[in-house]
Amino acid sequence: MPYLNLKTNHKPVRDYYTALKATTQQLNLLHEGAVAPHFANLLRSCASRMGWQLAEQYQIKRKGQRPLRADGVLLDAFNLRHGVWEAKDSNDDLEQEVKKKFTAGYPRDNILFQAPDRAILYQDNRLILDVDITDSQNLVDILTEFFQYQPPEFEQWERAVDEFKERVPELAQALLVLIEDEQKRNKAFVTAFNNFMELVRQAINPNISEKAVEEMLIQHLLTERIFRTVFNNPDFAKRNIIAREIEKVIEALTSRHFSRHEFLRSLDRFYGAIETTASTIDDFSEKQDFLNTVYENFFQGFSVKVADTHGIVYTPQPIVDFMVRSVDDILRREFGKADGLASDGVAILDP
Repeated sequence: MPYLNLKTNHKPVRDYYTALKATTQQLNLLHEGAVAPHFANLLRSCASRMGWQLAEQYQIKRKGQRPLRADGVLLDAFNLRHGVWEAKDSNDDLEQEVKKKFTAGYPRDNILFQAPDRAILYQDNRLILDVDITDSQNLVDILTEFFQYQPPEFEQWERAVDEFKERVPELAQALLVLIEDEQKRNKAFVTAFNNFMELVRQAINPNISEKAVEEMLIQHLLTERIFRTVFNNPDFAKRNIIAREIEKVIEALTSRHFSRHEFLRSLDRFYGAIETTASTIDDFSEKQDFLNTVYENFFQGFSVKVADTHGIVYTPQPIVDFMVRSVDDILRREFGKADGLASDGVAILDP
């Protein structure tokens, strides 16, 4: 994990106090809306040094309850939450505001309450710092503590991710060699593979290549456990028709001398880290976002070109056509874009 090297003479800190002074001269009372943007800029600058982002007005979803709205949260590249920020007025009783937020159910693992002249930091339900942030050194100290906090499962996760990125290409290549070898020697595998490829061409895309189907097998072998355990769905491979048919091919692939369990044992720590980290996320959609990002990173480690193109390969052409034509029509009818998707100012974020 990177270290936040922040000092009182650094530009983000100086800029914050300069902006705060200018606001103070204009207003007798520093309300939340006046100060929060300046503090957000400071947090954003610190977050960028960590490779994170500050997401403002962020909804913290809770199972079976209304979501909470935080002034800001620190998110890493995997959309994991590292800290929560709450901004308050100079006229607020900060201690009372802290109690209100905790009563409402705001997280207590790493949360920073900030007023123009004071900041309070709680970590793991304990008061860590309560300081006067008109003193720049106090500000730097509390920000450093805020950004350096890391629960044990996140630390384990970051180490595992680094390892996994190196292991994926090696394991994927080994599986590809195995598949090609079994194509020559294993009649049961050849039959199962051909049957599966026919199913995929009927259900997904008639033009899908044999190479793409081989990579589907590799992808499934390396990620099946993740989807089965993170969403607590032990029957995933039985209920999903494509996954079920892939399993038949894999059974044939491993029927001679290949042990799936032994082959994937080197990834046990990575799988465990994913499962532990995902268990810290209560909301289903947030858990899904986390897994989507894990999946994208897996693909980037496996094959960047495949990651860029398989969305087109796996999506049936009629659905692709519908998506393109419907968006084009909506742009023309509802937004007055005469040229539809070809109009100026239209950006295609996900083709």
